[in-house]
This record gives sequence, C-alpha cells and structure tokens, in this order.
Amino acid sequence: MTSTDWLVIAAGATAVAWVCWYFFLAPRAAVSVATSGSSGIPEVTITVKGGYDPAQIRVKAGLPVRLIFDRQETSSCSEEVVFPDFGVKRFLPAFEKTTIEVTPPRVGKYGFTCGMSMLHGSLVAE
Repeated sequence: MTSTDWLVIAAGATAVAWVCWYFFLAPRAAVSVATSGSSGIPEVTITVKGGYDPAQIRVKAGLPVRLIFDRQETSSCSEEVVFPDFGVKRFLPAFEKTTIEVTPPRVGKYGFTCGMSMLHGSLVAE
C-alpha cells in the first residue's frame, strides 16, 4: 500500500468515528418543562436541525405534555419522528411546526428517534 492509501483509510476511519460520536454520543441539551400553554398543558418547542434541541425533556409522570417539533431543514432523516412507547409516528414537514401530545404513564425514560433511528431524544418522566 502507498502512503496515499493509508491517508485515505485514516480519513475514512476518522469520518466514521465522528459520525458515530455526533449521532450517538454527543451531549445534547436538556430542559425541564415548567411553563404551560394557553390550554394549561405544559409545552416545549424542539428544534429539529441535525438533531433535536433540546434532546432531553424532563416532564411529570402521568401528566400530558405538548411537544412542538420545529423542523428547520430538509434532510430526509429528520422528516419523521417516532415515539415507540406511545405508538406515535409523525411526519414533520420542512420549515413547519408539528405538535404531538403524549402522556408518560409512569416514571421512566421514553425515547424518540427519527424514522431512520439516527437522531435520538428522550422524555424523562419524574
């Protein structure tokens, strides 16, 4: 192998490591839902752009929460959000807001992902 081959292999391995870190290990912002919408249901806006921001939302178990997904991109990966524990799968139109209301039944961590399972977030019911 030539030195160019080794350089290409090293660059590829670095790119793979960065992608794995970014999608699976990078720390994401967390927020506790404290404010209420006009209906009295707590709500939080989640920006969708290369990930979820905030990616972790702390809520009260047994109470409904309104999640407003504000998708700010056209990437095909982020066009859908899935909450497997709640049986929710929703299309997120680009540059629009989509509201999803869920009620975590008990204390625990409830994950949500994009349709390709590359973007991750969670509801932490306390």
